[in-house]
Amino acid sequence: MDTYHQKLEQTFRWFGPADEVTLADILQTGATGVVTALHQIPCGDVWTDADILDRKEMIENAGLKWSIVESVNIHESIKTGTSERDNYIEIYKTTLKNLAKAGIKVVCYNFMPVLDWTRTHLRYTLKDKAEALRYDAIALAAFDLYILERKEAFNEFSEEVQNKAKIYLSTLSKDEVKTLTETIMTGLPGTDEVFTIPEFYEHLDKYANVGKKELRENLAYFLKGIIPTAEEEGIKMCIHPDDPPYPILGLPRIVCNEEDLQFIVDAVDSDCNGITFCTGSLGANPANDLPAMIERLGHKIHFWHLRNVQREENGSFYEAPHLEGSNSMYAIMKAVITEQEKRATSGKGIVNIPMRPDHGHLILDDIHRNTYPGYSVIGRLKGLAELRGLEMGIRGY
Repeated sequence: MDTYHQKLEQTFRWFGPADEVTLADILQTGATGVVTALHQIPCGDVWTDADILDRKEMIENAGLKWSIVESVNIHESIKTGTSERDNYIEIYKTTLKNLAKAGIKVVCYNFMPVLDWTRTHLRYTLKDKAEALRYDAIALAAFDLYILERKEAFNEFSEEVQNKAKIYLSTLSKDEVKTLTETIMTGLPGTDEVFTIPEFYEHLDKYANVGKKELRENLAYFLKGIIPTAEEEGIKMCIHPDDPPYPILGLPRIVCNEEDLQFIVDAVDSDCNGITFCTGSLGANPANDLPAMIERLGHKIHFWHLRNVQREENGSFYEAPHLEGSNSMYAIMKAVITEQEKRATSGKGIVNIPMRPDHGHLILDDIHRNTYPGYSVIGRLKGLAELRGLEMGIRGY
């Protein structure tokens, strides 16, 4: 196969018509595919044929392709294993069938309890004055211990961390405490939902008897329910890692490392049960060897989220430029290309694996747009251009 045709499919996330990053903007980035979801439909409701086709037509009229669904969100009843879960699994299967009818065959999803990706700062200023997302472990501890006032937290954090958290909190104004709370309590991407502390405690109560073991079992139950439908419809399901890749706020996390990913792909042995390989989420854990994980799990990867983080002490990190940070994007991209070459030779799997530049900085005129946190247009365009150049350089053309 000609190396040109092995290139990664370049995609860009779009949050729909309300997104200040327009489809016309995305077309100018050089991306050919759009990653989106029907965020206006409540979690647990069916995505109808009409709604799916309306969104698809909108994208195609702009000269782009709806390449990936991110995400068909999973109802909390499935995650907690309540008696209602079978009903919500049936609804999920109906949505998959409707997506397949529209020709949309890759679905990214996550299994993070209650909250999606979590940050403590949405506009952390870097040396070049760009602004980035940041996860400050001490700030998170300060919120957990002294704002949320979760009793169990005092047994989970060391005395040293508790003291640092108390000092950190004392430096914040009332407005800064409010901002920290709202940042951590933000719900699903693409929505303006922010939990109140009483609402969050209601969710925590639902997880009172759900630890890592139980959450794993509930994920396996979900997969056994939906993967036969995915196989019938030719849909590739790909789970997104937890972000950050460790338990927070008393909630378990089960997609943090290679062992977790291996458990998931083994839960149902199918090409349709796969992985979204997010180099930022997995890269926040220094124990994860990303190129080696790609080498061993590459055949199960259907979608790439390519970004970098700069790890700090205590589990803190911030979003670094795509080619900088704590993980070697060169080594990662080389492993990605090696996986593509394997597929081109064997004839198995998607060769032009879709990728998107994840979590761009706020730079230049991004500052004047009210975009979703992490999803600035120019910052992501910069990341896409860098990744495109890195890919071409490794391929030697």
